[in-house]
Amino acid sequence: MQPLDTPIYRELHALAERRLAGSRPDHTLQPTALVHEAYLRMAQAGGGEERRAFFALAGRAMRSVLVDHARRRNADKRGGGHRAELPTTIVGPDQSPVDVLAVHDAVERLQQIDPQLAEIVDLILFAGLTAAEAGDVLGVSSRTVERGWRTARAFLRQALEDDSRGET
Repeated sequence: MQPLDTPIYRELHALAERRLAGSRPDHTLQPTALVHEAYLRMAQAGGGEERRAFFALAGRAMRSVLVDHARRRNADKRGGGHRAELPTTIVGPDQSPVDVLAVHDAVERLQQIDPQLAEIVDLILFAGLTAAEAGDVLGVSSRTVERGWRTARAFLRQALEDDSRGET
C-alpha cells in the first residue's frame, strides 16, 4: 500500500474529483493538488477545536506508531529486514532513555486520572510541540502547559520507577 493509499485519502480524493467535475474545462487544478492544498491549509490555519483535535490525534498516532514498532521489535529480536528503524526508547522526563512501552502504559494510566495531562504528554513528548505550541493547541497559556508538563513528568517518573521495581 502506498503511504497515501488509505481509505480516508481515497475518500478525500473522490470528494475532490466530484468537486472539480463541474469546473471549467480549462482549469488546471487536479484532485490530488486540491486534497494536498486543503490539508496544508487545515494544518496551518485550523482553528480552535479542529486544531486541538488534529494535534491530539497526531500525538496519539505518533505514540501508537512507536508502541507498535517497539512491540514488533520485542517480538522479533533479530530485526525486521526492511522495516524503518524507529527507536524503542525515547528520552524520558529526566533526559535518560526510557522504554516506549513503559511510557505508553504510564500515559494510559495518566489518561484515566487526568486526560488533559495525558494530552500534554502526547503533544510535547510524542508530537514534539513546545509548551507554547501545545498551549495554542489546547487553548491555554504556555505557563499552564508548563505546570501541567511538570506534573505529568512527575507522574511518569513515579510510574516508570514503580514499573522498574515491579509495582503497579
